[in-house]
Amino acid sequence: MIFNIIKVLITAFVIVIAAEVAKRSSLLGGLIVSMPLITVLTLIWLYWDTKDVEQVSNLTSNTLLMIIPSLTFFLFFPILLKINLSFSLSMLLSILSTGACYWIYTIFLNKYFNISL
Repeated sequence: MIFNIIKVLITAFVIVIAAEVAKRSSLLGGLIVSMPLITVLTLIWLYWDTKDVEQVSNLTSNTLLMIIPSLTFFLFFPILLKINLSFSLSMLLSILSTGACYWIYTIFLNKYFNISL
């Protein structure tokens, strides 16, 4: 239990640092959040908990597959903000649109590459 608390605190610390840096410099903040910090922490926590290199390798490969639809959020969100939708509505629509892209992408992976989730 104590280790889970430590994992949460370290992960939260990384997110807070990124948010604080972004207040001062959006470019530096963008650099920090574009780095796979959460992925790296997840891989560390997974390996620490399981010592299973194959499981870590599978997660890494599947993360790479899922990067493509995740990028659509960064297309939708600024466009919606630029057409003067509110922040909350832009965020909601971007999340829903990205979710739809994930859904379509998983159908595509299953149909053409026999990869299923």
